[in-house]
Amino acid sequence: VLQSSNSLKASYEDWLLTYGLSISPFHIQWQTAVFNRQFYNWGRWKPRFLYFWFSMGMVFGIVAMFGSVILLGKTLMQTLTQMLTEAPKAQNDRMLQVVVSILFSEGLVFVLLDFLLCFVLLSCPHQQVPGVNLPVSQLTYFFSAILISGVIHEVGHGVAAIREQVRFNGFGIFIFIVYPGAFVDLFTTHLQLISPVQQLRIFCAGVWHNFVLGVASFIVLFLLPAILFPFYYTGAGALVTEVAEDSPANGPRGLFVGDLVTNLQDCPVYSVEDWNSCLEDISEKSQVGYCISAATLQQLSFPARVYSRLDGTVECCSNNSLTDVCFSYSNNLDSHLYACLPARKVIEASKVCRTNMDCQKDFVPSFCVTPSLENQTRLIRVKHPPHIDMLYVGHPMHLQYTVSLSSFVPRQNFLSIDLPVVIETFCKYIISLSGALAVINAVPCFALDGQWILNSFLEATLSSLIVEKQSRELVGFLILLAGSALLAANVALGLWMVTAR
Repeated sequence: VLQSSNSLKASYEDWLLTYGLSISPFHIQWQTAVFNRQFYNWGRWKPRFLYFWFSMGMVFGIVAMFGSVILLGKTLMQTLTQMLTEAPKAQNDRMLQVVVSILFSEGLVFVLLDFLLCFVLLSCPHQQVPGVNLPVSQLTYFFSAILISGVIHEVGHGVAAIREQVRFNGFGIFIFIVYPGAFVDLFTTHLQLISPVQQLRIFCAGVWHNFVLGVASFIVLFLLPAILFPFYYTGAGALVTEVAEDSPANGPRGLFVGDLVTNLQDCPVYSVEDWNSCLEDISEKSQVGYCISAATLQQLSFPARVYSRLDGTVECCSNNSLTDVCFSYSNNLDSHLYACLPARKVIEASKVCRTNMDCQKDFVPSFCVTPSLENQTRLIRVKHPPHIDMLYVGHPMHLQYTVSLSSFVPRQNFLSIDLPVVIETFCKYIISLSGALAVINAVPCFALDGQWILNSFLEATLSSLIVEKQSRELVGFLILLAGSALLAANVALGLWMVTAR
């Protein structure tokens, strides 16, 4: 039985070896030489151009190494300051909080922890955490962007190595727990024999390619209206692409997929950015009022009991009413009058106002009536012609979080309304994740590219000043120790800030 078990184990290991597979707890790895010819073709294509290309990458990598230290240092100070203050600043005020927000703050993208897991595992050389607070609908973007960023990173190393006459053994991909990544296998002896400057070109190529990928994605994102112009137009409003089932905008008189929102109150909406800024403006400012003539006010209002809510605001309508809203207004004699009025009849075809003076026209007595709502609640008129206006009562941010929109309107009915959103979202993830990989991996820290960049940089610059190699290695070790401590402190405080909120 033991001999049979050993034979089966040997056959299984031979099968894994044949197909380049490696399986261990939480980790699956696949390596192949199938792409070697393609890598060699890339590495020998236009040698002068590649020399210039990777020389630029070397300069960028060195600058990124020093810049990442400054960035992490400033972030650490800002995080400590925020922890010590009684009224911490808003999250967006911080330049960079590791594992909380890197380079792109649209909600989307937070990556350092994932990168550290991948790089520590392979010694090569992300706050939203998948499965914790990253929406399920965004997981495909997240993991695809991680994989593409990792592949482009490693392609940079591989092509640069071939350009510098280092033997290329193979390319592979892996999955650690659920996080995908990539790696290249280089012949270590060749890598040690070339000059420090040549090593720098290889070690900096990864972060350089990630930076270029991020810039390219940003350009695509910026030029997307022009790229899609033959098929989609912009500037007409915000197109509804999805309404969550639990959204307050869901209902027979709410918003539907395909509706084009053109106004929020008196705030015009030409794009998704306008939608967000209008909602933010409505949330920060006090509730607007609506002009109504004295005769119409007397005709529509009916006697109701007035009582105060717990937050001090006043209610004058029945709690069972779905169409009536309590409005407050003032006249020359009394500045605290209330009337329960049918909201749609008051608001539709009415002028927005702040005071009674805004409503005076043709000597017709008119009042500016303002919805008497709870402090954070707003009554918002949403225009989406040709449909009847939606009247929304609630917190403006609930409307923002539960309605998905796009600035791109299809020119033909058969065109997908989701395609521009997919491209836009994917570009944002690539910008964030690839940019984060470039910044974090340049940190002079053990097991990251920054370790090898620093060692080669010291060899290239200090060999004439510090003759003994052991002394140079000691300097490099101390810098790496400090860089690792700085990164670890940012990670620890970043996680603490996330969990403490």
